[in-house]
Amino acid sequence: MAEVLYFAKSVEITGVRSETISVPQEIKALQLWKERETRHPGLADVRNQILFAVHQEYVELGDQLLLLQPGDEIAVIHHYYSGG
Repeated sequence: MAEVLYFAKSVEITGVRSETISVPQEIKALQLWKERETRHPGLADVRNQILFAVHQEYVELGDQLLLLQPGDEIAVIHHYYSGG
């Protein structure tokens, strides 16, 4: 089990600040995000604005493998590109 923490726009979309989820110990970041989108379809609208923070490190939504332990926190962080 892991705790997903939502911030900013993702709180508005999901209606929750956190939720406990069951995840395997090894999961790709994008796969985890897709599971969040399945539960909260509105999150698809902000996919390009999201990073995870796991073990106090930022993780982009891609093929990076997350190594999770029971009780880990996964923060959903919004970032914005300012063009250029």
